Amino acid sequence: MHAPLYQTAINIAAKAAFYLSLAMLLPAAVDLFYGHPNWRVFAGSAFATGGLSLLAIAATQGGSPLFSRKMGFLVVNLLWIVVSLVGAVPFWLSSLKLDFAKAFFESVSGITTTGSTVISGLDHAPPGILLWRSVLHWLGGIGIVALGLFVMPYLRVGGMSFFKMESSDTTEKPFARIVTFTRAFILIYVVMTVTCTIIFSYLGMSRFDAINHAMSTVATGGFSTHDASLGYFNSLPILWVATFFMTLSSLPFSVLILFIVRGRLDTLKDPQIIVFLSYLTALAIAASLYQRIVNGVSAHEALAHGFFTVSSILSTTGFASDDYMLWGEFIVALAFAATFMGGCSGSTAGGMKAYRFIIIFNSIRAGLFKLIYPNAVHTVRYGKTLVDIDVQRTVFMFFTAYMFIWAFGSLAMGAMGYDLVTAVSAVATALSNVGAGLGPIIGPAGNFSTLTDPALYLLSLMMLLGRLEILTVLVILTPLFWRD
Repeated sequence: MHAPLYQTAINIAAKAAFYLSLAMLLPAAVDLFYGHPNWRVFAGSAFATGGLSLLAIAATQGGSPLFSRKMGFLVVNLLWIVVSLVGAVPFWLSSLKLDFAKAFFESVSGITTTGSTVISGLDHAPPGILLWRSVLHWLGGIGIVALGLFVMPYLRVGGMSFFKMESSDTTEKPFARIVTFTRAFILIYVVMTVTCTIIFSYLGMSRFDAINHAMSTVATGGFSTHDASLGYFNSLPILWVATFFMTLSSLPFSVLILFIVRGRLDTLKDPQIIVFLSYLTALAIAASLYQRIVNGVSAHEALAHGFFTVSSILSTTGFASDDYMLWGEFIVALAFAATFMGGCSGSTAGGMKAYRFIIIFNSIRAGLFKLIYPNAVHTVRYGKTLVDIDVQRTVFMFFTAYMFIWAFGSLAMGAMGYDLVTAVSAVATALSNVGAGLGPIIGPAGNFSTLTDPALYLLSLMMLLGRLEILTVLVILTPLFWRD
């Protein structure tokens, strides 16, 4: 690989690191406002990482080579690693006394909007740290949508622009004017966050709690300012509001933009939206009925907690309203299955995503049809769009790699001494960027603080793999990628 590619990739990553260092001034100001000495940590971290970033930018200035797929893979991987390292600095140097493995894990969990945490005693944590976690979520959410809509489709490893929306007017296609589309996305993202903040405040949250939880909700992240997560507020209306915004943020932002900005009702017929909302509703009703019939919970409370919990897992947010491990084995099994499913492509949600299930189902159906009628032609479609063989192959590659990595990671966790439930659920929740796992250690009532450093590094890698659609990372590990 030629040197200019490295130079350009480092330059782009350094610029992202510099902007992230500027964001550290916000929690520094909050700590200063509340009189917490931790503001010096954020100010010093901003100065140090910002200075190093500027040096790297200056050292890598120069003519950029033409953007290629190889450069895209390199830039994406380097960008997320560098941003995760920079985000870890305030955690590492803060009064929380986290070692670097824990600080890096918290940063990766934030920037990938996973929501797993190693911090105990959130109710008494420095306000700047709490806000920094939410800021990482919120900025990570923007990066994730941009990644899914603009970068991944170009790299041919994911993203729904494989299936461009049909329109007789080319100016209405979401990718006709990227600058206009990006502005619309950021505006809608901000408006959703502000609206969610206002409603949370109206329902009884403090301003600080409302801001933090709104950023986590819209980014489908899951970091809370309390150890009990949203269960701390003991409010069903808050759960319903969070459910609405988590579900909304799990839908493709390209569809939301075309619907809100252009009034395109036809975009809501996107098959992945229908499939996602269908399995969300089915699982939520099943959980609610189980709570009502088996555990004797009132209908309203069962519906609120059922829809909230299922939406939290499917949107890969990871908020908790209660310890659903105590609800019954059926709920535990349901939560584990939902961990793999995820939301829609082009959203802040993680997981396997609904559009892949559609393609896998239709591919299997076409294959079975071919076994019965060998000479017949049976195409694979996504709605009305024909899915070409390359897309089918990429989807099955992702699914196979996902299951293989999950199995390998689970074995590695088992080799480190963790029980089966903790091992398999920890890797699953990391790969799907969900947040909470299963069991007494990392379940909805626990956290990841007692895990060893090797386990935290492994799960950090899994979170990055899952967020970068796995294949994006695997491709740079092949020797062929590094050949000129």
